[in-house]
Amino acid sequence: MSTYSVSRSTVIPATAQDVFPLVNSFREWPKWSPWETVDPEMKRTYSGAESGAGARYAWSGNRKAGAGNMEIVESQEPDVIRIRLEFTKPFPGVNPTIFTFVPEGGGTRVTWAMTGEHKGIGKVFALFMNMDKMVGGDFEKGLASLAAAAGTRQT
Repeated sequence: MSTYSVSRSTVIPATAQDVFPLVNSFREWPKWSPWETVDPEMKRTYSGAESGAGARYAWSGNRKAGAGNMEIVESQEPDVIRIRLEFTKPFPGVNPTIFTFVPEGGGTRVTWAMTGEHKGIGKVFALFMNMDKMVGGDFEKGLASLAAAAGTRQT
């Protein structure tokens, strides 16, 4: 079995109370998620709770956006959010994802981590592509956008 882990962290100059709600509601993700602009025609569906545990989000887009769904399975404000991320296209897979929020200095250290297994065709794909390099840059962009969105919430 081939597993992988991708993690990025940054200090956002805002309190966890300002950052946490932007991750805890999928309806807030268009403000910062690096994948929201990949396909202008992407179809989105929200269901379940408005935010926190039980909130669900599904998407279907072009080849680059793919398709899948997410559900917040744990939400402990303002410390941690756990998400069950399932890709259905282009490569099926379930990727447990976690966001942690830790006070640091005058802000909050936000860590975004995702784990997964290479299965089926994904095993072949893994021989040529490094998931950390492939997804890590998107996590970095997302965290930078999250910082900007949290700054907007403070004003």
